[in-house]
Amino acid sequence: APAVKNFTLNFTITNLQFTADLQNPNSRRFKSTEKVMYHYTDSLLQKSSIGPHFTGCKVTGFRSGRHRDDTNVDAVCSYKDNANLATFDREKLYQELSTMTNNVTKLGHYSLDRSSLYVDG
Repeated sequence: APAVKNFTLNFTITNLQFTADLQNPNSRRFKSTEKVMYHYTDSLLQKSSIGPHFTGCKVTGFRSGRHRDDTNVDAVCSYKDNANLATFDREKLYQELSTMTNNVTKLGHYSLDRSSLYVDG
């Protein structure tokens, strides 16, 4: 069976104000924001080159960003590593995600900090 491998995904949303309840995985705000992140990140990754092997992402946390309205998103995503997937190419995936987010500026109705996207950073 193919091994499941993980990679990290980090980005900063510039129009989601960070609040203390985003640090609490049991809060309603954390859970609802997490659900929205899954919706966006999963649909992007399914359209990427790892799409057929992609198994999902888990938000590991939200952190306060540099500015008042910034929220950093940390996630761990997984894929099945098999012979059909040449090798996990983080730079290629970064380029694909960058293109799909309009040069790292848009994720659904969220705005992104252009310099904040990291794939397995």
